[in-house]
Amino acid sequence: GKRTPAAPFTTSTLQQEASRKLGYGVSKTMLLAQKLYESGKITYMRTDSVNLGETAMDAIKAEISSSYGDKYLQVRKYKNKNESAQEAHEAIRPTYMENHTVNDAELSRLYELIWKRTIASQMSDAELEKTTAKIDISTNHEELTATGEVLKFDGFLKVYLESTDEEESEDEGDESRLPNLRAGQELAFNQMNATERFTKHSARYTEASLVKKLEELGIGRPSTYAPTISTIIKRTYVEKKDKEGVKRAFRILQLKDDAIKKSTEYENTGAEKSKLFPTDLGLVVTDFLNQHFTNVMDYSFTANIEKEFDDIAQGKMKWNQMVSDFYTPFHSGVAHTLETAERAVGERVLGVSEDGKPITARMGRYGPMVQVGAQTDEEKPKFAKLKSTQSIETITLAEAMDLFKLPLTLGEYEGLEVSVN
Repeated sequence: GKRTPAAPFTTSTLQQEASRKLGYGVSKTMLLAQKLYESGKITYMRTDSVNLGETAMDAIKAEISSSYGDKYLQVRKYKNKNESAQEAHEAIRPTYMENHTVNDAELSRLYELIWKRTIASQMSDAELEKTTAKIDISTNHEELTATGEVLKFDGFLKVYLESTDEEESEDEGDESRLPNLRAGQELAFNQMNATERFTKHSARYTEASLVKKLEELGIGRPSTYAPTISTIIKRTYVEKKDKEGVKRAFRILQLKDDAIKKSTEYENTGAEKSKLFPTDLGLVVTDFLNQHFTNVMDYSFTANIEKEFDDIAQGKMKWNQMVSDFYTPFHSGVAHTLETAERAVGERVLGVSEDGKPITARMGRYGPMVQVGAQTDEEKPKFAKLKSTQSIETITLAEAMDLFKLPLTLGEYEGLEVSVN
């Protein structure tokens, strides 16, 4: 089999790879890329084109031939995903291919990533030999299979391998090497292990995988991916954080010497690193907008607006007509919502207290909180703020009632604990 190199970087793919390989957030990547561009080290960093100019191609070919030899050279022209990607624009690449690095520690990591990706895009395929061994069972109709992979020629892999977003489970990874086998060989049964495995829920978005999704949906442009993500974090609609995993048992059955042995082992599951979590405020705002601005919240609406911008840029559409068609109904929708809509608080009923008062979790003026009692009761309702680890969506009745227990520790002041009795 063959493995082919990835295209040179666009804004989106640079943000994704810098996140996966270097651990950079999209804003940091764009800040460093801006510095590299301003100092003349790379081409313009806001582009959705994968084209390489003729001059650049000549320099890349010369670099590959001199550094790796002609057998590593394979000239390729990549196709832009976005039909409106401007042909005049180039992919993100080093200005001078002979410069393998730059003199700044932080900038050099991003620069070298761009250099390697650009060079690899014009290199030969990697050649792999994949072997599948099929083992029949003498007493049964099932068969066992094992696959292995051997790299015959490294090609572009000598320089660069693209990362993926997929979070591999422990037993996945590179294909293993098979022992020496020959067709028709009889194998003696030694032992067999069966390990319990669990299906995984879809992974939360990282900044990089969210950029990828935005691009797939046709939402945003190279210049807007980073600001969009920065904005939703700044407005606390979303939090970027780590989440600790929980300990989980899994069973292993081992068949050996005609006996089955059972054992239990433990693994850490559900841990998340630098993932994007929606906040209570984000969920309330999204529900409100979905209720009152259905058309604007539709992904295809945003993608269509982006397409109309492209049509305006190409002279196929008049900008004032397009803006009028969008803004007139949108403005009247905003005015109508301001007049008629109630303030959204994302209320969730948790149950009732021992004395029959309703207990709800909702957004308050100062953030998510729990309320015991109603505003219409003679006795004023009680309020308690949720802890930073709790949310309206997931808090239980018992956890909510714990927030009202005294003494309540407020924090520390001058080395002493402050509590309310």
